[in-house]
Amino acid sequence: MAKKNGRQQQQASVREENKAATLKDLLNPDVVNKLKEQAAEMKRDEENRREQERMKAEEARRQEQKRLESSFEYLLDNSSQDWKKFK
Repeated sequence: MAKKNGRQQQQASVREENKAATLKDLLNPDVVNKLKEQAAEMKRDEENRREQERMKAEEARRQEQKRLESSFEYLLDNSSQDWKKFK
């Protein structure tokens, strides 16, 4: 029994040492908070950039559709060729 208790205590102390050796524990809490804020800001910037790209692509698509709709050739190609309906 004494040997088991000794081994368990050694294993427990090794686990505690492994837990305490994380980077978060080694860094100053202010530095950790600054890093978290910076990561959140970078995520917001990335989301904003993606939204801007999406809006630009949508606007370009709208402009292209508007240009095509003002083209007589495009309208003629995409219209119904059955003129009997309009008699």
